[in-house]
Amino acid sequence: MTEMQAENAHSCGVVIVAAGRGERAGSHAEGPKQYRRIGGRPVISHTLDLFVNWQPARRIVVVIHPDDAALFDMARENTLPAGDRLTVVHGGATRQQSVLAGLEVLAKDEISHVLIQDAVRPFVEPAILERTLAAFSHGARAVLPAVAVADTLKRADANGNVAETVSRSGLFAAQTPQSFHFATILEAHRRAAASGRTDFTDDASIAEWAGVRVHLVEGSAGNVKLTLQKDIAMADQRLSHGLPDVRTGNGYDVHQLVEGDGVTLCGLFIPHDQKLSGHSDADVALHALTDALLATCGAGDIGDHFPPSDMQWKGAASRIFLEHAAAIVRANGGTIMNADVSLIAEAPKVGPHREAMRRNLSDFLGISIDRCSVKATTNEKIGFIGRREGIAAIATATVVYKGIDA
Repeated sequence: MTEMQAENAHSCGVVIVAAGRGERAGSHAEGPKQYRRIGGRPVISHTLDLFVNWQPARRIVVVIHPDDAALFDMARENTLPAGDRLTVVHGGATRQQSVLAGLEVLAKDEISHVLIQDAVRPFVEPAILERTLAAFSHGARAVLPAVAVADTLKRADANGNVAETVSRSGLFAAQTPQSFHFATILEAHRRAAASGRTDFTDDASIAEWAGVRVHLVEGSAGNVKLTLQKDIAMADQRLSHGLPDVRTGNGYDVHQLVEGDGVTLCGLFIPHDQKLSGHSDADVALHALTDALLATCGAGDIGDHFPPSDMQWKGAASRIFLEHAAAIVRANGGTIMNADVSLIAEAPKVGPHREAMRRNLSDFLGISIDRCSVKATTNEKIGFIGRREGIAAIATATVVYKGIDA
């Protein structure tokens, strides 16, 4: 199953756990470690951005400490807009209780799977999320990103001396997001709470206790948890040095107008006395924007991914192409910041439909509507466009990339 199909197959919720006090990081004027600033913004803002920008995340629940409401509101101002996808709930005395509080909120929605993420892991790579979806698509009910232990391990005795060397064969360090079939992990958490067990160190261990097989996927050495003050300082250094990797891609497309009953532009059907001719739905706007996104990571063009010779794309909705390009961008560590489409046509008039088109772009790309622009102009009756023989589109996309180890 492709990444695009996997995204469409699951309804994902996200629980971000941010109720801890972070004593090991020491006291600080900025508050607990999830609110310390790295790269000029609170840690939790970076974590939130990743999931706000991840299209399969239908609902995001952030579990905070009751005393941190003002801190979270300030952090939210430094985060990409999430609209009504974001819910805040107060956590409990333990991480286990806080996760259950978040899961109970999601229980009110039609969520098939859930990703549980530590707020203080701000460097999750989109590729980990894609590997998680792929594992779900192959039937996994619990997915754990992990990295093989590379260091030699020693077990100490009560006096602080080495008692033995522990074989590292088959040992892995667990990371988050830890991801699950929703009903399965909700039931496991409820059972654990009812049994009085409070000693679980992560959600995968609760799944194991409940008899659920946990599938490992490749994690990342860069997906570190910020635990100590030195971790926060290193994270700040990681984000504060070097030039930002901002890339701009351009796309151009044109389709012929023929006799028909309407055109599809930016995913919106507009009744008209002509239609656009093409192998798919001939949405010239989305084709141009697809090329613009692919250009930001050197991923070719729309024809490379969806060749017109392939009959499975005959009459296909062009949002499929755009969402696929957006998934490629995110898998390469990109955050889509802006999408701009200029339509060049004598007719139909775009103005009455502009806001609906912008809403479509926002939905297809998983970004806020203020980052989506649609404009239109005529060709002053000059050339093939002026003669109403075709419609052209020029698109520009701006994407910020982060390197895996940058």
